[in-house]
Amino acid sequence: MNPNRPLVLIVDDNATNIDLLVSTLKDSYRLGIAKHGQGALEYAEKYHPSLILLDILMPEMDGYEVCRRLKANPETQSIPVIFITAMQDTLNKTKGFDLGAVDYITKPFHAAEVKARVQTHITLEEMKAQLRSQNVLLEQKVEHKTAELQEMLNGSISSMAQMVEIRDPYTAGHQQRVAQLACAIAAKMGLSAHVIEGIRIAGLLHDVGKIRIPVSILSRAGQLLDAEHDVIKIHPQIGFEILKNIPFPWPVAHIVFQHHERLDGSGYPLGLRGSDILMEAKILAVADVTEAKSSFRPYRPALGIESALDEIRQHRGNLYDPDVVDACLDLFTKGNFTFDYGQSAPDPILCVASPKTIQSSLQILPNR
Repeated sequence: MNPNRPLVLIVDDNATNIDLLVSTLKDSYRLGIAKHGQGALEYAEKYHPSLILLDILMPEMDGYEVCRRLKANPETQSIPVIFITAMQDTLNKTKGFDLGAVDYITKPFHAAEVKARVQTHITLEEMKAQLRSQNVLLEQKVEHKTAELQEMLNGSISSMAQMVEIRDPYTAGHQQRVAQLACAIAAKMGLSAHVIEGIRIAGLLHDVGKIRIPVSILSRAGQLLDAEHDVIKIHPQIGFEILKNIPFPWPVAHIVFQHHERLDGSGYPLGLRGSDILMEAKILAVADVTEAKSSFRPYRPALGIESALDEIRQHRGNLYDPDVVDACLDLFTKGNFTFDYGQSAPDPILCVASPKTIQSSLQILPNR
């Protein structure tokens, strides 16, 4: 017997019917025999035939019950069932189809009809199996290509973030830590994984607009002049211009544009208020302030996390979204959140030079 031939299970308590079906199908298929319902269930689960020819009128367990149990079992539910019966009324046929059967063959058997119906459904199942296999391969290719694209996206985002840090080594790691905290806040608030990924990318890129700010201002040791502060304020707009034409599946450019907006309208560059500000930007704003206040800056020493938390606590509801502030406070006071400073060290190549040398070598002139 050719082991590559499809296996057909014949289920009938009548020996004559079995002999007729075996005689009809033996040249094209491997055949299994079961003379009662329980035997059919056991055989199907053990050998997984390509198709089952199932008699309806059997003692102890009729064909309807056998079919119901086959379809209820994940191991056998995909096996096509053809009922063989002398009953020809529509009601009985409808019941069989409702239970999951694919066809009926009525008695007395006609060899050509039996062969044709069995072949049709076995071929159909083989085509379905091929389609499932092709779908699996396609899904694997899509997953592989998606992973490649994600890797390229992450690499591009990382490179863009590093452009800012190379020019401002004293705040190296700031964008990564802001993204880290912003994602934790978003997760604490129950936002979806898709939204959190958009916040992560916006966090990594939120200061990309500082590429336009002269290094002499970024590294200034002391309070900024009003004019210098006005120059700093253009970086969300520049970030938006840099990012707006990148087809992210998230509003990354707008999140970056709005991350210095405040609830009361005192933020910049648009002076947006309340609900006009994206929730993602509200989250990024709190994460940005918390990290910046707690960390070292050229014009002041690190103030520490408690000072940063006091800042957002004090301005909860007027500058910063209260739900975002509450989530942030919970992370530090109850969730044991800490910043990852693993990427915060300045590039050693930059550190061998004095701050004055760094400023003179990396400074770019502002547009006039």
